[in-house]
Amino acid sequence: MSQQADQTLMTRIAEALERMAPAPGGAPDFEAASGFVWHVVPDRLEPVPAINRVDLDLLVGIDRSRETLLDNTRRFAKGFAANNALLWGARGMGKSSLVKAIHGTLSADHPELKLVELQREDLPSVSRLMNHLRGAPYRFILFCDDLSFSHDDQHYKSLKAVLDGGIEGRPDNVVLYATSNRRHLMPRDMIENERSCAINPAEAVEEKVSLSDRFGLWLGFHPCNQDAYLAMIRGYCDAHGLEIDEDTLRAEAIEWQATRGARSGRVAWQFFTDLAGRHGIALR
Repeated sequence: MSQQADQTLMTRIAEALERMAPAPGGAPDFEAASGFVWHVVPDRLEPVPAINRVDLDLLVGIDRSRETLLDNTRRFAKGFAANNALLWGARGMGKSSLVKAIHGTLSADHPELKLVELQREDLPSVSRLMNHLRGAPYRFILFCDDLSFSHDDQHYKSLKAVLDGGIEGRPDNVVLYATSNRRHLMPRDMIENERSCAINPAEAVEEKVSLSDRFGLWLGFHPCNQDAYLAMIRGYCDAHGLEIDEDTLRAEAIEWQATRGARSGRVAWQFFTDLAGRHGIALR
């Protein structure tokens, strides 16, 4: 074997050992923050000093989903039984904002409640993440944002391991909240294609379609109407002390959403950001 081949082999071995190595410094310091992001190569939980979120009261037009998820999370924070939750539906309607806002609301009274973000592409490492969380004297909301799977994506099998827990079971101190634009997490054309090509169509898609069935809570988010859109903006104005004539606000907000071709919580915030900038208000 040549010297170059030896060096290549040693580099590959070193990289493999680094991936298997525990997080630097041993066990994670969960007192360092209320939120963490899971990274791999090497595995580690990176503390987030300040979580990017809005106040729960500013999330307008999603009252039923807000109260359902808040009650579920409050029970979990108190050490009681709680369901995994799938927040699905229209883009920009506050799915991920709701998860972060609820954690912020409850963590004041329950400092042991931690938010851990897991990227979809890191799902294969979830069993290693669970080893860090299992048995720790904290309660963890495992948060996977914008979750979906493509035609040839096998990451959904790792997600099933989180939801079903294998023979060990899901840790009692961990609950999974995921957001997605898709109710069944898989592209509809893939599901229909497998139905049409399989000898037994029902069995062909059962494993993939049933993935979302493993979430105890399904919370749907739908496009907002104009009244809810304007109420969101008015709420932002009141919260940040921005004074503006109601008729002017309404006209400018409607013109803004017309140029975007959509109404949503995200569009409302983008308009308010522009409005705040024009009124000399800094957003933090």
